[in-house]
Amino acid sequence: MTQRVISADNHLSEPRDLYAQRLPAEYREHAPRVLRAPDGGDGWSWDGRPPPRTFGLEAVAGQAGQGGEFKPSGLTWDEILPGNYDGSAHLADMDRDGIDGAVVYPGVSMGAYSVADRALAQAVMSTYNDWLLDDFEAADKRRLVGLCCLPVDDGIDVAVAELERCAAKGARGFFLPGTPERGYWDTVYDPLWAAATDADITVSFHRNHGGRPRGDDMPQLDVPGINVGGIAVRFFSAVTPLTYMIFTGVFERFPTLRIVAGEVNCGWVPFWRENMDQNFDQQRHWANLPIERAPSSYVGTNVFVTTLDDHVGYAAIREDPSLADAVMYSIDYPHSVTLWPRSAEHIAALTAGMDEVAKQKVLAGNASRVYGFAP
Repeated sequence: MTQRVISADNHLSEPRDLYAQRLPAEYREHAPRVLRAPDGGDGWSWDGRPPPRTFGLEAVAGQAGQGGEFKPSGLTWDEILPGNYDGSAHLADMDRDGIDGAVVYPGVSMGAYSVADRALAQAVMSTYNDWLLDDFEAADKRRLVGLCCLPVDDGIDVAVAELERCAAKGARGFFLPGTPERGYWDTVYDPLWAAATDADITVSFHRNHGGRPRGDDMPQLDVPGINVGGIAVRFFSAVTPLTYMIFTGVFERFPTLRIVAGEVNCGWVPFWRENMDQNFDQQRHWANLPIERAPSSYVGTNVFVTTLDDHVGYAAIREDPSLADAVMYSIDYPHSVTLWPRSAEHIAALTAGMDEVAKQKVLAGNASRVYGFAP
């Protein structure tokens, strides 16, 4: 029997003329667009000036040296794979890697969370959401689940309205910024969680991507080592929001709410579960906690993570198959750490000796139930 595989973390870059052509007319002059930069590559510009970054790390799939030395920037639009922006081409690249379904995170639209002109930002998000549902997913809605952007920093009523609008069009998942103005444990989000649970829709964030970084979260890219160090640090970016959401009772109030932390791996999860439960037991006599059961019980029922080639994490699953309830395999196509197109090789190494039920959950079962993929 062939094992079904779903990647719970893929990415895209919108078509280069999407916003210039489809934004409401009053915003098109300020539309984000692909421009040439001094390094000879292309990148997205929000202000009409040469882009600060050009394609490379976020579109390395298919490039010479992938998996070893590759070009971190300076790629032109014509050099990146069409699977970055075309649903049918994305599916073809999935087929090449033996991927049956994919959850797809936003591209340049993530930048809308930090745009000063909030009307423009909302227009970008809604334009992206419509294109994602009407064009990209249309290549095969059974296999592609795109995450629509939610404007959570523009008032929860605005975010709820966009969730309901997109849900009516068939959206099955939503993207949250990694650094919102208010932490997701704040009760201001309760109407949004209520709308998500009423629609039986999953919400997801991706590391700390999207929003205005605060304090030490602001990358100092001019300091050697910060660029790569930041990639490593962001694997731990889910600890704070998920811990506070659990301990403040978000999932007590909304017991069917599902939230996924993308590209954070799971090697840290066993210690995290243990640590939360120890503190729950030791401190609950004085802390007036709004939860009645062990914090770890929410992991795999309400809280999930996506993983890459996390050998420590997969070894932990072999030791404790219950961890598999919270974990989803992913290939991070087309980014610099992508496992594409070598999933068969990676899966064989990661799941060797793993309980078959746990293996099925990680490779497809969890993503299927969390995001509603068709059988």
